[in-house]
Amino acid sequence: MPAARPPIRSRADAETVALLHRTARVLIEEVPRLTDRIVTLMKEREPVYRSPSLDPHEVWREVHDSLSHNVRSLVRPKETRESARSCAWRIGTDRAAQGFPLDALLHAYRIGCTVVWERLLETASKEDPLGAQALVHVAADVWNFVDEHCTLVATAYQEVERQLSWHRENRYRIIVAALLDGTARVTDFPEAEEVLGLPERGRYAVVALEDTDAPARAPHPVTGVCAGLRTVWHTAEGIAHAIVLLGDTDGDGGDGGDGYGGDGDGAGVERLVRGLELPPGVRSGVSPAVTGLAAVNTARRLADTALRTRPAAGEAALLEERYPEALVVSSPELGTALADRMLGPVLALEPADRELLLTTLAAWLEADGSARRAGELLFCHRNTVLNRLRRYEQLTGRSLDRPREVMELSLALSAHRLLTS
Repeated sequence: MPAARPPIRSRADAETVALLHRTARVLIEEVPRLTDRIVTLMKEREPVYRSPSLDPHEVWREVHDSLSHNVRSLVRPKETRESARSCAWRIGTDRAAQGFPLDALLHAYRIGCTVVWERLLETASKEDPLGAQALVHVAADVWNFVDEHCTLVATAYQEVERQLSWHRENRYRIIVAALLDGTARVTDFPEAEEVLGLPERGRYAVVALEDTDAPARAPHPVTGVCAGLRTVWHTAEGIAHAIVLLGDTDGDGGDGGDGYGGDGDGAGVERLVRGLELPPGVRSGVSPAVTGLAAVNTARRLADTALRTRPAAGEAALLEERYPEALVVSSPELGTALADRMLGPVLALEPADRELLLTTLAAWLEADGSARRAGELLFCHRNTVLNRLRRYEQLTGRSLDRPREVMELSLALSAHRLLTS
């Protein structure tokens, strides 16, 4: 609780202060009746106090305690000031913990103070017809007291609210991280559903984002990246991950028992990829669809694998479209060995010759083995392409007429591109 403000010296004379003390002593005896009056007004003027979720006995006790401390503070301010402040602080913290609206709480506090002030004036008038006029000279003191206590209530409330917000955000991060790294337990899923809004049996994909300009820095989560879909984010170690809810398990895509969805889920992931809006300089890897929160860790690992296939900046790599590249980056040692086996003599050539042959081989594979179409891609005659292919066969002892060796060549080229660049 913050320290009390230095007391403001009253401008009222001793006689007026004595009158305030006498009238306040009368109010001390009336605290229960005044509490009833204030609670009634609170319910009339502030709808939240009519909520059936509020315990009326708790509300009455809260008002009674506050009123008792505050009225006594008018009689013996030095002796009772700190207890009155502590009461205001406790009310603020308690209501914040309950999620009670701060505006309604402050409104109720001012209703109570208005009732006390009106009763002071009424009591003073009974003692002396001019008494109410005399109390005007202490009005500033009374309302400064009210302002100080409203500030205390609000400060206490906001401090607890900040703490609760930090705990909620921290719990949110912990749950998301546990889902992504696979440490979440089955017993955690109901809380994940409540905190994250992700159903336990939903259909999910994971999107991994990396900043190509600064790989060590994770891109900031961007709400528009997966527009229109429920998405929760987590950032760590230079990569941002989004768990994306594609739908529930009542849709077209079923679960084959391994966590993967059917065709309906695949279509959902393709729509997700088409709808991705990546920030400049950011590339992405997208997992296949999986079913259930228990499979989110699998989806995260697959999204990371898709990202390692090195899509260009501003592009998303859908793992289901990059399985050969994914196999290579998943086992870099085998990929390097395969590249040496299939491309070793080519990689030993002078740089210009090496790049010419590698580019030709890649174009020929992209053209589905058509020398004519590869020549169009390379702006040369088909015979030139065929001569270069024969040179590759002579250098390596491989035959491009054998489907198995063509497959190995394709993987070797991917390995060379992904593991050496």
